[in-house]
Amino acid sequence: MNPPRRAPVSAVIITLNAERLLDKCLRSVAFCDEILVVDSGSTDRTLEIAREHGARIIHQDWLGFGPQKRFAVEQAAHDWVLCLDADEWVSEELQASIEGFLVEPAAQAAMFPRCNRFLGRWLRHGEGYPDWSLRLFDRRHGNWSDDAVHERVIARGNIVRLQGDLMHESQETLHEYLEKQNRYTTLQARALAEAGKRASVSRLLFSPAFRFLRLYLFRLGFMDGVPGLVHVTIGSMNTAIKYMKLMELNHASDEHRPAR
Repeated sequence: MNPPRRAPVSAVIITLNAERLLDKCLRSVAFCDEILVVDSGSTDRTLEIAREHGARIIHQDWLGFGPQKRFAVEQAAHDWVLCLDADEWVSEELQASIEGFLVEPAAQAAMFPRCNRFLGRWLRHGEGYPDWSLRLFDRRHGNWSDDAVHERVIARGNIVRLQGDLMHESQETLHEYLEKQNRYTTLQARALAEAGKRASVSRLLFSPAFRFLRLYLFRLGFMDGVPGLVHVTIGSMNTAIKYMKLMELNHASDEHRPAR
């Protein structure tokens, strides 16, 4: 008996020098009807690996995370798209859930838990899990936001939750992770400043502390051992640094404002 027909789906991945984990990512989406890789100038084996998996490759200079992903979704051959980062892969349980959902989609988008590996441990609590991620959607009803960092899918219509984990295994060193967080907090502060937001001493003091208590105690981050402690601590520190950088931008803007 033939399996039921399902809606065709494109796997969409943006890349830049992603050779370390791209093979695992692409093998996990072999069930998709198309694999589309949008690359922004890789100089390692990224493109070679993509070709080995039969991916369609498009070059696009870097636009920022949100705009780059929007561009990639618009190039897909199918309206249903499954968006992954190159250091993510679909578990077998999640693949089964996706294929079952696409037989007769009862919603315009689907989210599923993302499981993050940090300092050699799969996090199961705190901020690291379940980390619900909306990555499967009908592009006729949604797309990525224009945010340069911490981009998200904005979908119109119903959204369902699927079983099975999206695995995130970046293999970054702590040094690389902290460098990335420094870039992210700069982009976040700029976005807040451009939106007219101002930092306050109370936010600088209390927001990081509240975040730590919420994630480490109430969401049981302490159960992930030392990696869980480090992960929550860095996230709380990022909150403080974001507001410090916003204060700096606010001060610079005030200095350039003409006196009345």
